[in-house]
Amino acid sequence: MWSDQDDEVIAGDLTAALAYVTPAGGVVVTPVAPVGLRDRQAGTVSFTTSLGFGRKLDRIKENPRVALAYHAREHGFGSGQRFVLVQGTASYDTEPDRRVLEERVGPASERFMGAPRRGLFWDRWLSAYYGDRVVVSVSVERVLSWPDLRCSGQPTVAGTPLEQREPEPQSPPNNGPGPRVDVAHAARRLAALPHVLLGYVGADGYPLIVPVRAGETGPDGIQLEGPLPGGGRRAGLLGHRYGRQLVGLETRQHTGWLLDGVYAPHTESGFRAPANKTLLLLANGFMARRGLRQARALGRA
Repeated sequence: MWSDQDDEVIAGDLTAALAYVTPAGGVVVTPVAPVGLRDRQAGTVSFTTSLGFGRKLDRIKENPRVALAYHAREHGFGSGQRFVLVQGTASYDTEPDRRVLEERVGPASERFMGAPRRGLFWDRWLSAYYGDRVVVSVSVERVLSWPDLRCSGQPTVAGTPLEQREPEPQSPPNNGPGPRVDVAHAARRLAALPHVLLGYVGADGYPLIVPVRAGETGPDGIQLEGPLPGGGRRAGLLGHRYGRQLVGLETRQHTGWLLDGVYAPHTESGFRAPANKTLLLLANGFMARRGLRQARALGRA
């Protein structure tokens, strides 16, 4: 289904960028930790998330076409400069097989993240984070790969041939295409992060993710540099960094409007996690427990 070179990247990257489609036809790009989960023979790749962080699960259920960009080599086991983009159809079970979590996901996660914290306090505090995890499996439609992380030139394609036409331009938002957040502030934060990625819907309905750089700003938005599509369209932007075992995470996420290489951010969100694993686990446990209560109230869990 994909080459040995691409498989090394998929198996070795600590983090990947997930893109999913919004009801309005835009894209949200968010970091996930796939920890090498894939079945090359079955043509699937996977990642895990907690039911407590279920917004992405709701969106995936509404539109299961997703993309995963393997774009960063730090703190993992992959090597080289390949940018690998997997597109496919995602599915998950809200009541996962506990044996799968213990026998497959547990060892894979431990390889990247280290041994889980154990003990009376940690077992209770992290029960929502560790115990209520969902495996999202992506049935691969195609794998696109470039020999460098800038996505220069044409990609190698495994699987369904890629549409050779650009996606049709979209209609501008009803509230106007211009920026709705502080452009200069958003650009400064993005420029300070080592990985910045743009996501948008391709011609066949699957998200595409490309690496970009934030450049000059103006009243219309942020000038982006990279392999950008033409025409106006809704797009998502992700900037992030991470340390060993995902300690010291920082993300900046935007949704907005892209036109002729200028990105007008409409929304912004993000967080900076503690650069201390104990503090990070305390925060993860709190967020997962709170999110799980909300998921149960909404009937998601």
